[in-house]
Amino acid sequence: MANDSGSVGPSIARQAYGEELRIRREAAGHTQQSLSEAVVCSPSLIAHIEAGRRKPRASDAKRIDKELRTGGFFHRFLPTLDTLRVAAHFAQAAELQQQAICIQEYGSALVPGLLQTEDYARAIFRASWPNSTATDIDRHVVNRLERGRLLDNPDRPVMWVLLDECVLRRPIGGPSAMTKQLHHVAHLGRSGRVRLHVLPFSVGAHALLESMVTLMKFDDAAPVAYVEGLRTGRVHDDPATVAKCQTAYDLALSEALSSEASLAMIDAATEEYEHAC
Repeated sequence: MANDSGSVGPSIARQAYGEELRIRREAAGHTQQSLSEAVVCSPSLIAHIEAGRRKPRASDAKRIDKELRTGGFFHRFLPTLDTLRVAAHFAQAAELQQQAICIQEYGSALVPGLLQTEDYARAIFRASWPNSTATDIDRHVVNRLERGRLLDNPDRPVMWVLLDECVLRRPIGGPSAMTKQLHHVAHLGRSGRVRLHVLPFSVGAHALLESMVTLMKFDDAAPVAYVEGLRTGRVHDDPATVAKCQTAYDLALSEALSSEASLAMIDAATEEYEHAC
């Protein structure tokens, strides 16, 4: 993939792709609404593709090609639209994060990527990609830290982070890395840039126990949910599915510690790691 600059504007390639879709759609006698119905997606997705703000999933592109009889054009040129150096299954979600006005994220086992520090991210990549070279690991770390610059903007996106207590207890990268990571998380919480809550072990079972989830809201598009597993991930834009994910998030959030109590727990965990250094 090309880069991970954090730019929110559409690239020239995406603008051209979107304009081509508009031309071929109109030539086929379709409105955005009728094309979305024919290829089973939302009208807002067609609008965003034509404006160069999003790229379709491969399955969507194939259905567009079939409906518009474009000989595989829209599927074939998908790789030219990539703008972020991230795992393929996360590419769409990474792009949407750049456009979101609100992100609500649940970290089931890890500090979410946008909040990760260098040593913490490096330890994750070393464990996940044991055969990678040092150069490969460095590149992954740089890309992740560049994505985190999204939070340099003090106004948007609004970000809520719900962390399972195990995120605080698993010593990823060792005590020193965890000390720096938790200091960073606490700083984001105390500065008001991120709203933090911790789900303590004492809660037991909760609505998000089975998976991580990221919920994203936008100025001019319907909300989406991103759910990820091992080497897999999917963006859901079906309103019913997104609503279910939002309900699960809200239920889990209702079980979490207050923001103040959560920061106190993070501070206590940080102190334990500091003493272990």
